[in-house]
Amino acid sequence: MFVWYNGRFCPGDFILCWVFNVKTFRLKHLFLQYLFLMIQKTVPMAKKFLIILSIPLLIVLIIKLLSFTNIFVASGSGHSPPVAHDYSVYALPVPEKLTFAGEPVPIHNFEVRERFDRELLVNSYWQSQTLLFFKRAHRWFPVIELILEEQGVPDDFKYLALIESGLMNVVSPAGATGFWQILQSTGRELGLEVNREVDERYHVEKSTIAAADYLKSAYDRYESWTLAAAAYNMGRSALNRQLSRQRVQNYYDLLLNDETSRYMFRILAVKTIFENPPAHGFNFMEEDLYTPLDYYTVEVDSTINDLVDFAHQHEVTYKELRTLNPWLRQRELNNSRNKTYQIKITKESLYGYEYPVMHDAPDTDAPVSPGEEPDL
Repeated sequence: MFVWYNGRFCPGDFILCWVFNVKTFRLKHLFLQYLFLMIQKTVPMAKKFLIILSIPLLIVLIIKLLSFTNIFVASGSGHSPPVAHDYSVYALPVPEKLTFAGEPVPIHNFEVRERFDRELLVNSYWQSQTLLFFKRAHRWFPVIELILEEQGVPDDFKYLALIESGLMNVVSPAGATGFWQILQSTGRELGLEVNREVDERYHVEKSTIAAADYLKSAYDRYESWTLAAAAYNMGRSALNRQLSRQRVQNYYDLLLNDETSRYMFRILAVKTIFENPPAHGFNFMEEDLYTPLDYYTVEVDSTINDLVDFAHQHEVTYKELRTLNPWLRQRELNNSRNKTYQIKITKESLYGYEYPVMHDAPDTDAPVSPGEEPDL
């Protein structure tokens, strides 16, 4: 059957298909007006057929008008639907018992409970950041956990590194650097090499050992891992001054600046979320997480004039070399003291190694654009 549409006769199936795809109430209303107009203008011979056709169409329209909810479920490989049509925000239960490094947290105290609740909500509902925490932790926690155990530092301190840097080699406005956010002067005091070419604050293993040394020293002073963590954030001198002024010996009894007063509760909140991800809305599979890096080490006890050449000699790119060894800060390594360094080389090229292409020497007289590094 044909009907009059847009100045010409069109198949009835066309109109039926169009009705099924009408999305808004306004368009449906206009279509109804058009349908009745069409009935009036159609030749008498076709009017009877149009009326017969309009009955099922009107039924379909009524059903569509009464149905305003469309639920879309994305398919995946074993994952739950990414978006629920009844998405809601829920209050999160606060644990009745909470500890840090084996030390009890006075969670029954209303002020402590509310401070913890704030950080639990912030980190649970800042989903993108916390999900990235899970992904990076899968790669780096095994490394950190092993060193903390060897150094005699409680396992809970891995969450300190997580909230300090997100397990990224970031630099704070104050110059604190690396996973453990160590200042230059503190790093040198802790035995790390920090200079133009080598900065071991970027070395995950060595900086973790340095942080463990600091925490053990602070624990010897305060006999509290919680106060040791606070000292890591604000410094022992500042913490000693506040303990003396306020005449208390417990972190939870101190009135501190916003940064340090929230510090322990951030650690506790992340620890709580990591111990039970689904209870806080995080669902993922192991394949979603970042895998540990697979590498071997090369011992170097002499100068490397060009780390680009060194990388290609080991069939990796310079980018791969720097990715696994961010503590190397320049393109060369002047080792006049013949110190032994362990350089990581990935067992399989991260980006698909190709043998180097030789280019003409760069124009050394060309100016450097603003923001561009002349050498890496």
